[in-house]
Amino acid sequence: MLVGVLNQGQRDELVIDKPTSVIEILEMLNIAPSTVLVIHGDNVIPQNAVISGDTELELIIVSSGG
Repeated sequence: MLVGVLNQGQRDELVIDKPTSVIEILEMLNIAPSTVLVIHGDNVIPQNAVISGDTELELIIVSSGG
């Protein structure tokens, strides 16, 4: 399956051969799960959601350094 991930204006594509949780996708991209919200369509989805087909995800940063 093809998973597109939009993060800060940059789009990455992952080809994954089995159902995979959002948290595993974030780890593949070296993104700390605690720093983002994941949007699918118009909805925030939980990071334990399993992606099992082609999809597009968008990441929204929720933390910053101080």
